[in-house]
Parts: sequence; structure tokens; C-alpha cells
Amino acid sequence: MNENRIKQVLEIEKQAQELHEKAIQEAQQLPIQAEQEGQALIEKAKAEAEEEARRLVAKAQAGEETARILSEAEAKNKQAEALAMSNFDRAVSYVLDQVVSKG
Repeated sequence: MNENRIKQVLEIEKQAQELHEKAIQEAQQLPIQAEQEGQALIEKAKAEAEEEARRLVAKAQAGEETARILSEAEAKNKQAEALAMSNFDRAVSYVLDQVVSKG
């Protein structure tokens, strides 16, 4: 073989060795990268779940607050109705007394 052929073969072997080493390095990085990406996905899913939980709790609390306010309003309305009926009964009695005493 001539010298150029030997140099070409040695250069090809050198390139092949470099490619092999690069492939090994990349293969070693894949599990680390996969772990990092998996952890990032877990963190994202956890944050989204926590936010959804906060929204549901806030919505439930708002519903409870609405129910409490509505209940209080109904109680006040019943008190007002009772007072109005009491005043109405007194007014009717007063008018009847006036009509009877004038009659």
C-alpha cells in the first residue's frame, strides 16, 4: 500500500473512533436528559393540579358564602314579613275599632 492510502485509512479510523465516542457520550446523556424532562413534566402537572385544586376550593367557598348570604337574606325577609303581618293586624284592628266606635 502506498503512504496516502495508509493515511486515509488512519484518518477514517480516527473519525470512526470520534463518532463512536460521541455516540457513547450522547447515549450516557439520554437517561439524564429523560430524567430531567420527566421531572419537569411532573412539576408542571403538580403545579396545574394545585392550581385546579385552589380554583375548586375558591369556587366551593364562594358557593358556601353565597348560600350563607342567601340564608341570612331569607331569614331577614321572614322577620320583615312577620313584622309587616303584625303591623297589618294592628292596623286592621285599629280601623275596625274606629269603624265600630263611629258606627
